[in-house]
Amino acid sequence: MATIDVTEQSFAETLENNGIVFVDFWAAWCGPCRMFAPTYGNAAERHPDITFAKVDTEAQQALAAAANITSIPTLMAFKDKTLVFSQPGALNATGLEEVIQAVKSLDMDKVRADTGRQHA
Repeated sequence: MATIDVTEQSFAETLENNGIVFVDFWAAWCGPCRMFAPTYGNAAERHPDITFAKVDTEAQQALAAAANITSIPTLMAFKDKTLVFSQPGALNATGLEEVIQAVKSLDMDKVRADTGRQHA
């Protein structure tokens, strides 16, 4: 599956309608972003069960601000609408695959329980 472009208007719907969503916050002028793009695209092709979204931080400044993006590229991962990973910097293919497998194997009942204890 190819990557999809997400906007402020489609972000919530994308999370709502997909179990696992990776989001690459990028900009055209960003060299590391351009280097990461093929790695991210290849992962999208290898994992059709995951939604791989891209947010152009120049075109979607309000969304980038809402996500507290201060450095690009920043990769976020959501599982069951919950943010489970956020890290600035470009990953290599091996690093990205490790994150993908970690997110896939997360026990969301345990994550929710742990989050509940932290907020109590």
